[in-house]
Amino acid sequence: MMAELEPLLDITDVQRFLDAEFPQVAEDYQILEIAPKRLKLRLVPSAKHLRPGGTVSGPTLFSIADCAVYLAIIAHVGEEALAVTTGASIDFMRKPAADADLICDVELLKLGRGLVVGDAAITSAGQPGLVARATLTYSRPRK
Repeated sequence: MMAELEPLLDITDVQRFLDAEFPQVAEDYQILEIAPKRLKLRLVPSAKHLRPGGTVSGPTLFSIADCAVYLAIIAHVGEEALAVTTGASIDFMRKPAADADLICDVELLKLGRGLVVGDAAITSAGQPGLVARATLTYSRPRK
């Protein structure tokens, strides 16, 4: 089990990093909380996040999981923009409400010098149960 690890960056620092490095998606996400080994991210779905039939798309659910784990890594190791996703598994459990914010709660399970593993739980705000659950692995560049 990973020992308690205090984040190096706060919400303002991580949001500023996201705005600078990923301006194409930064406006989609709001960081709600950063804590030891944890991060909580919100996405407010808009028309661009919906699939035919008016439900939130699978790629949108994957995107919030991927972004949330990545930002949790940044919060804990500093501005390391070159960390990349090397593995991902996602389970879609129920249809998310198109009119509800998506909330992604991340727990970092392993934070190594070379690899990081994070678990992401996605819910629709105000709805019971998980919408999706993902496990992602990232490779950190050697310095």
